[in-house]
Amino acid sequence: MLRAQAGIIAGGLVLLVAAGLVHARDAGPCGDSPAVQIWVSPETPMAGEPVRLVAVAEDAGLDGLTVRGPAGVVAATPVLRGGPPWSAVAMLDKPVAGRFQVQALRGGRVVACQTVTVAKRGSERPQRALGPKFWPTTRPWDRATENLYAVFVEALFDAPAGETLSFPSLAPALRDPRRNLLWGHLGLREDDPKTREVPPAEPDCADLPYYLRAHFAWKMGLPFGMRDCSRGTATAPPKCGPPFTNEESLAAVPAKSAPKTALGAFRLFLRKLGNTVHSGSGRTGLADDETDYYPVKLTREALRPGVIYADPYGHVLMIVKWIDETATSGGQLLAVDGQPDNSVARKRFWEGTFLFASGLASAGPGFKAFRPLASPAAGGAPVAIGGAQLERDRRFAPWSREQEQLAPDAFYARMGKLVNPRGLDASAAYQETLAALVEQLTTRTGSVDNGEAFMRQAKNPVVPMPVGAKIFETVGPWEDYATPSRDLRLIIAMNVLLSLPDRVVRHPELFVLSDQKPDTVRTELLALHQRLTRERGIEYRRSDGSVQKLTVADVLARKSGFEVAYNPNDCVELRWAAPEGSAELASCARHAPEEQRARMEQHRVWFREARRPSR
Repeated sequence: MLRAQAGIIAGGLVLLVAAGLVHARDAGPCGDSPAVQIWVSPETPMAGEPVRLVAVAEDAGLDGLTVRGPAGVVAATPVLRGGPPWSAVAMLDKPVAGRFQVQALRGGRVVACQTVTVAKRGSERPQRALGPKFWPTTRPWDRATENLYAVFVEALFDAPAGETLSFPSLAPALRDPRRNLLWGHLGLREDDPKTREVPPAEPDCADLPYYLRAHFAWKMGLPFGMRDCSRGTATAPPKCGPPFTNEESLAAVPAKSAPKTALGAFRLFLRKLGNTVHSGSGRTGLADDETDYYPVKLTREALRPGVIYADPYGHVLMIVKWIDETATSGGQLLAVDGQPDNSVARKRFWEGTFLFASGLASAGPGFKAFRPLASPAAGGAPVAIGGAQLERDRRFAPWSREQEQLAPDAFYARMGKLVNPRGLDASAAYQETLAALVEQLTTRTGSVDNGEAFMRQAKNPVVPMPVGAKIFETVGPWEDYATPSRDLRLIIAMNVLLSLPDRVVRHPELFVLSDQKPDTVRTELLALHQRLTRERGIEYRRSDGSVQKLTVADVLARKSGFEVAYNPNDCVELRWAAPEGSAELASCARHAPEEQRARMEQHRVWFREARRPSR
């Protein structure tokens, strides 16, 4: 449980300090911006142990932090991140016992401050005890906690814009105190992998946002829940039952499974989460209030880190960072997703990764935020906030069904203006799209390599192939090592790159054309395409161990081959669509059964038309 500290009165400014949160209430020594908060972790700072200082602002960027302690000014070089919300994060590595004043700065002016008490080494550290519920709700979701959650997500997956960021699972990110702003927040050694009850962190794409939201809510004493949903049908989106929340009683847990500690209770909750959440959880109808997510407006302020993107077919990505466009480079919207093999990777927003469709009876796709739960009344359960209230409640991203009214071309044009408000040079736009395709191909090499490693270790078993549309969603080795969903996205990505010159003609407002006619720019892009696709590419290791290089031009030329390249029973050369009779294919030593190959030929139309079949 987070401890509330006493209010501090300093020069007429009342600082309300509760669980590390400070609000500047009036114009005084700590500034006059109520939109800036300062948070401290761990919950009980101790002398000689690292203390994280996090300033969060929703109105504008911050310059940095200053820290004054018993011995004067303490060096604390902050990491500054853009927004909204904006943040400044610093670490006191080994503070001495005593009182510290933390100040957040903007333009050389103090806009918020907080006094932090660091306890003496050896002092008793209050710890959350096991209670009658999974964890107690001690504070509400509001603007401040939503802002901190966005900063928590951004920091967890931060890296330079041009750097490839991926992890074999979520665990390496959560267990890294440089990334996890709440690492060890409760003093339970809850993020130390050596702790016996530390929960595994291996969520797939549907579970990943839930896992992080639950992790944050548990640390901060916030309400959280998840619903058991159907998977929907061809004529109706998934429907969900009532939420299972942190306020559920542990009394119903069988004695042999009952947790012994607060950490054990959270681990049990995550097990329930893993057995409840699935791809249908994010595809619920946009007008439905009995859901875990709700649709948000397509604005920069609403699309913040932590907001998910549910595509029409069940894949889920989560926004982690915006990168502003500059005079020399385009903007980017970055997201992460989980894969069946538990890997987590960062990727940019574009049509090749964020699939959009409108008018679907079977799903409510688009950008969505977690539906906040209102804190329970005494003895009650948390209550989900409905769309009508969320539409006008300034604490949360505004509810909106505007995505429902957009055709795919209009949706991507709208997002293009958000990512690059000033427009993008057509040549730069092409190169960004090409880079995104190469990024997608590079990520696919890892997935195919994982399948090859499995087949070698298991001595080349025949992996059963699901029937019909179930090739896109199943369990077992097929889910882990086949790539039908990834390859469908890859084919869409190829189509996007190939159609970009024509898009300049269709949507010239998205580009900076410098007084050139769209048709002239289109001709220049076609020439650029011919040159750059022969310079960029990837490489993979063939069955005989030799390295095979593929240019993007090679990949585009064999696009039809990727319509049947997803089966892990096939050799790696066929997984990369090596042409029949080529020297590249000569080293192939494994083929899928004829019966599976015949069914894959029947399914080609889904890939050729770049659409997933209805259930």
